[in-house]
Amino acid sequence: MSPTPSQRRSLFGPLNPTIETWAGYRVWVVGASSGIGAELARTLHRRGARVALSARRLDALREVMANAPAPPVDAEDPTLPPEFVALDVNDAQAVAEACAGLQARWGGIDLVLWVAGIYTPMQAQNFDLPTANRMLQTNLIAVYNGLAAVLPMLLSQGKGGIALVSSVAGYSGLPQALVYGPTKAAMINLAESLYFDLRPAGVGIYLVSPGYVDTPATAGNQYTMPALISASQAASETLDGIAAGRFEVHYPKRFTRFLKFARLLPYRLYFALVRRVTGQ
Repeated sequence: MSPTPSQRRSLFGPLNPTIETWAGYRVWVVGASSGIGAELARTLHRRGARVALSARRLDALREVMANAPAPPVDAEDPTLPPEFVALDVNDAQAVAEACAGLQARWGGIDLVLWVAGIYTPMQAQNFDLPTANRMLQTNLIAVYNGLAAVLPMLLSQGKGGIALVSSVAGYSGLPQALVYGPTKAAMINLAESLYFDLRPAGVGIYLVSPGYVDTPATAGNQYTMPALISASQAASETLDGIAAGRFEVHYPKRFTRFLKFARLLPYRLYFALVRRVTGQ
């Protein structure tokens, strides 16, 4: 029996709800003080979204938007300023209060972009437990603080979505990613697990897997970063992929596709290939 049109759409159509326009879309960017998060906030504002920025320092958030281009005149309310919500993602109560505050002021949240994370290059030769624990706490445990706050709201709405920014470092082991990589691998698994629960409830779940992006976090890498792109390019790729309803948004394709292929190789070939590409 041939599949019905609805079955074909289910198999080959977008895995998540699509977004026709960002104008008036209520988006909370968590981890917006620099890098990809900052560019996401600026790009969303320029596209007419209603944006809230969160990070620990309000002054850094205000600086992000100080010279941001104005939204288009056909936006739902082009004069609506962005909101700044100081937040330590490691404080579960603070995350819950920030979410509740936005929900009360906005009447709901359409998309939570969870970008918060830290990256410190680390090898076995310079392993440092306190630094490792900070990365584990901020990059993984804090995500659950966010989920505890936003999942009840999204499920009660029966719509909206959450995007988790992981990394291609989570695909498989890479140089200098002794702690960072495992936290991002866990994020990939988490997003996949969430998808089974959230999509039947009408909520989108998006996994964002950047390759090397030129940010303050990657500035300390002492090795060749293949296919390095700018944070503004990363922001555009992210938002375009989410708007198209993709489950995983990964970029730049010339690098991410290489890694997806490399992870299928026998380890002997994988290790040799990664060493050659990165010079490690």
